[in-house]
Amino acid sequence: MAKIQIQSLVLGMVSTNVFFLQNTDTKELIVIDPADRAEVIERKIGEMEGVPVAVLLTHAHFDHIMALQEIRTKYGIPVYAHEDEEAVLEDPMKNLTGMTGKPLALHADKLLRDKEEFVLAGLNIQVLHTPGHTQGSCCYYLPEEKVLFSGDTLFCGSYGRVDFPTSSARSMEDSIFRLVHELPEDVSVYPGHEMFTSISFEKRYNPLAH
Repeated sequence: MAKIQIQSLVLGMVSTNVFFLQNTDTKELIVIDPADRAEVIERKIGEMEGVPVAVLLTHAHFDHIMALQEIRTKYGIPVYAHEDEEAVLEDPMKNLTGMTGKPLALHADKLLRDKEEFVLAGLNIQVLHTPGHTQGSCCYYLPEEKVLFSGDTLFCGSYGRVDFPTSSARSMEDSIFRLVHELPEDVSVYPGHEMFTSISFEKRYNPLAH
């Protein structure tokens, strides 16, 4: 098993968690949800002596993508997202950047499917399609390290809003139920906002887990 470290920054107007997942043996690094302030993200990568290899998007809302293009261009790295999120990423009204005064129509380099597995930075990663917050929201699961990056699907004791374009309350219920009942209880969860949690905690206390 590769040795990893996970560091984070809280950036942007709604305090989004930006995660930096690094293989400490190779220094290769994955940026998850580059929320805003590319220069701060670049500084963190430098502090970690990171070699960026990709950006992973859990979904395409404005508060997770404002620094995306700058980071992609600076490091020449591909952007991964679920295939159902492509329409959200490309539409400023659906990704909500149209409301910020900085409308963005972006694209992903790699479109992923549910349960697809791939290797980045020497790490085995599995995609879990978890619609609800958006139609193409997904989580990234590292089964060997027992780590889940849950975006705005699963929060500590809560879950993401379901009143945005392409949101679905019913899909959110199904997605939360899937996560807490399919994943091992000792999986650590790194959400898109606020504090970290675990599958065991959410299985007991999340209002959509039952």
